[in-house]
Amino acid sequence: MAEWTECMNFGMAIAREAREVILEAFRNKKDVMLKSSLADLVTETDQRVEKMLISSIRQKYPTHKFIGEESVAAGEKLELTDAPTWIIDPIDGTVNFVHRFPFVAISIAFAVNKQTEFGIVYSVVEDKMYRAQRGRGAFVNDVPLQTTGQEDITKCLVVTEIGAERDDLSLCTMTTNIMNLLRIPIQGIRAVGTAAVDMVFVATGGADAYYHIGMHCWDIAASAIIVQEAGGVVLDLDGNTFDMMSRKVIAASSMPVALRIAQTVRAFPVVRDDEDPNKSTASNGQ
Repeated sequence: MAEWTECMNFGMAIAREAREVILEAFRNKKDVMLKSSLADLVTETDQRVEKMLISSIRQKYPTHKFIGEESVAAGEKLELTDAPTWIIDPIDGTVNFVHRFPFVAISIAFAVNKQTEFGIVYSVVEDKMYRAQRGRGAFVNDVPLQTTGQEDITKCLVVTEIGAERDDLSLCTMTTNIMNLLRIPIQGIRAVGTAAVDMVFVATGGADAYYHIGMHCWDIAASAIIVQEAGGVVLDLDGNTFDMMSRKVIAASSMPVALRIAQTVRAFPVVRDDEDPNKSTASNGQ
């Protein structure tokens, strides 16, 4: 719809404005606060950028709804309805941001009738604007994206994250998953510290698959449609239909690769995003 194209263009414009705020803070010392664990951080810049984005959108689209990482962390109810809804992560990769590790992204998805209509992932240090609109393809800085289409798991480079969970069950599950994939064998495992960028690497063809457990809807909603529009497959970790609220995901270059990962990896218990957020244990491990 032309209306959603206008919304996407507006989203990209305000992301570019927010980039300047993030880059200025990126170079400076930061006041860091903890959320769920020592690996789950938030800064004043996360909060400032989210308020900036939501304020700009609300002024232009006063009837739209929002799901924002820092708003939910502050106690707002997470609820995805049929209404036009912006799903926002102001800084995906906060640990990277704190340490000046140069993979930090703004993630903005837009859903109507609980279906994602477009997604924007702006890797701010790299100045790479990834975007996709339903049925209209995926792009980075206006260059079309296409997955590798790789179907042989033994020829795959896979991206994942350890995450913020530090209990024994979560750590054992995550490390066992990596070990089992390497035993297949796959060609390698990578992690860059931001779920949004991890997943769009599949859309670029830079990786063949991504999987994760414990991230939230604002981490992956935008990236999921970018992967799908680039010709990739996005599933739940069990191989069933993707559910952005489940906090489990596989994105892959092809269905055979996605299903082989689903057969190999296992999940540890996580609370769904659309359940009580106070029961949630972590953000996305970044």
